[in-house]
Amino acid sequence: MPKLFHLLCSPRANSESLAAARVFLDQFRKARPEWDIDEMNLWRDHLPEFEGYILEAKYARIGGKSFTESQRDAFAIAERMAVRFSLAERVVISTPMWNFGIPYKLKHWIDLISQPGLTFRFDPARGYLPLVKDRPTVVILASGGDYITGLNRGQADLATPYLRQALHVIGVRDVQFVPIGPTNGPAEPVRVARETAHRRLAELAARF
Repeated sequence: MPKLFHLLCSPRANSESLAAARVFLDQFRKARPEWDIDEMNLWRDHLPEFEGYILEAKYARIGGKSFTESQRDAFAIAERMAVRFSLAERVVISTPMWNFGIPYKLKHWIDLISQPGLTFRFDPARGYLPLVKDRPTVVILASGGDYITGLNRGQADLATPYLRQALHVIGVRDVQFVPIGPTNGPAEPVRVARETAHRRLAELAARF
């Protein structure tokens, strides 16, 4: 059964990013009823701290050394997360923008799966080479400010370029970003931003 992987990155049950993801997924289910949807909630699923044996395992791999039993067991957690992501033919990431960037839980997940020999390798002559097969990916990014029309009062969107680069390094390059903003402030601009994003997501899901 083909699979869509949804990475849910907001801790709020009524978040704009999650509401938008539900619009997308509802339409996707109608268009692709035979697909399985695997949802990972970064605030409920356990993410191990990136220290101790798992950190040792990373540097053992970089140095071409064999894992100890403890390192192997710890690294297996990152391997399972990477495989869960890699097995999906389609990916949706729904996230808020926090302090112009991404939530720390999303950065944590990226740090766990971005491992040499697992999702990328490094060649001295060619640089970073991806090990994950490309697949269509949608990133739903909700922000309190308006980063769509340019009325963001001079503040930078650091989330979009970071996520694009992090995914690119491991091999995921077919990425579409759907921003939602503003999500705070006067009611009318918020309503227009929400409805515009939801309409775009519904149309995108029908052919995703």
